[in-house]
Amino acid sequence: MSLKGKVALVTGGSRGIGRAVCLGLAEAGATVGINYVSNESAALETLGAVQDAGGKGFTIGFDVAETTSVQDAIKKIQSEEGVIEILVNNAGITRDGLMARMKDADWDDVLNTNLKGAFTCSKAVMRGMMKKRWGRIINITSVIGFLGNAGQVNYAAAKAGLVGLTKSMARELAVRNVTVNCVAPGYIVTDMTRDLSEEIQEMIKAQIPLATLGTPEDVASATVYLASKGSGYITGQTLHVNGGMYMGN
Repeated sequence: MSLKGKVALVTGGSRGIGRAVCLGLAEAGATVGINYVSNESAALETLGAVQDAGGKGFTIGFDVAETTSVQDAIKKIQSEEGVIEILVNNAGITRDGLMARMKDADWDDVLNTNLKGAFTCSKAVMRGMMKKRWGRIINITSVIGFLGNAGQVNYAAAKAGLVGLTKSMARELAVRNVTVNCVAPGYIVTDMTRDLSEEIQEMIKAQIPLATLGTPEDVASATVYLASKGSGYITGQTLHVNGGMYMGN
């Protein structure tokens, strides 16, 4: 799964799943762009980890929800590093609350970052991929987009929307040898899940056939595979990484 010579960009790459994906891509040989919005120190920590592992990378700050910022950042990357051939749309936020009480701003913020952000970033890189006749776009969705979850109508809608976006993009870009796929994590050990009580964690594990939470590295491995040359005949698909919690299509 060598990615030597490829330039990759991971949105929301400074922490959690994004950090693991950055490390995985770098270990496979790619030069990795680590995107962040405000936490530059976390992005620099990730870059340090990439370099300590013998990989190459750089940090790039921009908000995926702001179209002009995205376009300017992509132009800068491609002028300095080369054409982005691997894009991982990982940036995401939550603004949880029951629908009856949810503010419009909480809906808009989540949809703008989690769904529109993937559209905007993909649109900004796809022309370069099409010209090279090679590219990989991987959208990080979620088991919540398939199961739904009370208190997360905005998040579930955005993550489900990524699946439809992925399938449509896959059909449009296949003629240029650009594949578009999803990775759908289940419950993964991150800062967010570590804050859950032991009781809630056990309730979650009881819903998972493998009876354990996943790791960011589990998600990274699936992502690196879909970014590799070996996945060239896979497009428009969702690879579920959830321990068996959801087994649908």
